[in-house]
Amino acid sequence: MLVRLLRSHLRPYRRQLLWVVALQSAQAVLGLYLPRLNARIIDEGVVTGDTGFIWRMGALMLLCTLGQVVLTIVAVYIGSQVAMAYGRDVRRDLFDRVTGFSAREVGTLGAPSLITRITNDVQQVQMLVQMSLTMIVSAPIWAIGGIIMAMREDVGLSWLLFTSIPILLLIVGNIIRLMVPEFQRMQDRIDGLNRVLREQITGMRVVRAFVREPQEAVRFAEANDAVTESALRSGRLMSFMFPTAIAMTNFASVAVVWFGSNRVASGDMQVGAMVAYITYLVQILMSVMMSTFIASMWPRASVSADRIIEVLDTPSSVVAPATPVTSMPQRATVQFIGASFGYPGAESDVLHDITFTCLPGQTTAIIGSTGSGKTTLLGLVPRLFDVTGGRVLVNGVDVRELEPAGLGERIGLVPQKPYLFSGTVASNLRYGRPEATEDEMWHALEVAQAADFVRAMPGGLEASIVQGGSNVSGGQRQRLAIARALVRRPDIYLFDDSFSALDVATDARLRAALRPETRDAAVLLVGQRVATIRHADQILVLEDGRVVGLGTHDDLLAGCPTYQEIVESQLQTEEAA
Repeated sequence: MLVRLLRSHLRPYRRQLLWVVALQSAQAVLGLYLPRLNARIIDEGVVTGDTGFIWRMGALMLLCTLGQVVLTIVAVYIGSQVAMAYGRDVRRDLFDRVTGFSAREVGTLGAPSLITRITNDVQQVQMLVQMSLTMIVSAPIWAIGGIIMAMREDVGLSWLLFTSIPILLLIVGNIIRLMVPEFQRMQDRIDGLNRVLREQITGMRVVRAFVREPQEAVRFAEANDAVTESALRSGRLMSFMFPTAIAMTNFASVAVVWFGSNRVASGDMQVGAMVAYITYLVQILMSVMMSTFIASMWPRASVSADRIIEVLDTPSSVVAPATPVTSMPQRATVQFIGASFGYPGAESDVLHDITFTCLPGQTTAIIGSTGSGKTTLLGLVPRLFDVTGGRVLVNGVDVRELEPAGLGERIGLVPQKPYLFSGTVASNLRYGRPEATEDEMWHALEVAQAADFVRAMPGGLEASIVQGGSNVSGGQRQRLAIARALVRRPDIYLFDDSFSALDVATDARLRAALRPETRDAAVLLVGQRVATIRHADQILVLEDGRVVGLGTHDDLLAGCPTYQEIVESQLQTEEAA
């Protein structure tokens, strides 16, 4: 998976990669040439006392060193640019994929895990790319070139090379084999830590209200300790790599001096050649050590790549049609025709054979007990889910045949949990229609009964809104979400229990102000309070995902037992009558 991810996202940077390879190869060649020049200085300059030769060779060594430095700087600069661009591209593709997921895929993979994959997992692979372009390109040249150059100096000591290198590779290979499962556990435990932390930050008010800080601290400590344990275990394994490489380098250098001195004494080898041989041996083993460093990063990057590919390969259950319908025969109309919906692997469907029509200027209210499928039904209209049976039509066209962007432009959704984005009141209101004027925004706020408190906020429309809208109350958040939908002026309004946080008086004023605004639109309203929905043109009563009643308030009072129970539980007997 890692190779596939690297190949697919590094392909646009082939030219830069070729430059990195060329520059790193050139600097490696210069580095391999330096020990030979040093040997010549010793054998042909120091031994013979030729000072001029020493100066000439020294100047050439200095020139090679400067060239090596310049080439390395340019190669690292280009390689870093490629690595950063690679990370940017992978994050972009992940974000594009995740934003195309339906609620089903997000629920399956989990929001904390998706956050980890877009951030930490991409960072692991990006770091591998950067270090590889910095080190691994030149490592094979150092190793192969060093072996050739060392054997040119003296073939008799070659057995030292072919003994120390395999031993080092064998040790490193076993360490890497043990590290792979540890890195898998570490990434899974990071997901768990993110999940606990996200729950605690989001539910901070609940934690404090129930005085659960000590218990939550224990939960966090357990998740944190699990990550620490995995990191320490993999760190201990990794800590064996570099001491092993350094020890092998030192042992091999001592062996070269030990056996090389005998060859120098016998006249089979010159002193400069032995010094060069030691330098080449160190270069070879250092290149192996650089490779082990990259190899130590490979297991974790491989695990991260698997997790990234899993997201990229997960198809969305809500896909755009190949040839979307652009013209619609109707306007502001929603139709459910035998619509059913079930989650994969569930024993039974959440919704069963839902059939009704909401016409322009008509308000259809949906009521039922908790878990009856009200929110799921509403989510089928904007394709948060796709039906598993039957059809859902918007303006006379099946929603699966419409372009998602075109469908979204015709819908104004106020979700059950209204969410505001960090920014200002104006930026949130313009979220669905960026070109909205201030007059239009103030009008929407007036209708949503939010103008008074917005005027009281410092800056008015430019007042700051923090992430999630946590600096305003729940009722204010709901009213701003309603105003955001009104600014869009859609054909269809979807209110998912959007008045639950409002007091009765505000609720009544808001619904009265909404009527002229939605006279030409279709309105689907999920409500829990009978007082909120009793004046709807038709009321859909759900029980266990099935329609058990459809009609006006008076009709359902006369003939729907489920609706009668709901009314009796909320209203006085004379008010119900």
